[in-house]
Amino acid sequence: MSNSVVGLIAGMALGFAGYFGGFAAFLLVAALGAVGFVAGRLLDGDMELGDFFRGRDRRR
Repeated sequence: MSNSVVGLIAGMALGFAGYFGGFAAFLLVAALGAVGFVAGRLLDGDMELGDFFRGRDRRR
């Protein structure tokens, strides 16, 4: 199992443990799952932190 999947599962588990019930819990779990997924991708080396801050190349 890759670090991305482990991070996704960990984020979802933390979301369920931190707040359980209703639509707000769904949003919290989705957000923590996304954060865990990104953290896992960073640990796997599939993504770099600079990818979030680098502008697009606009070549004409």
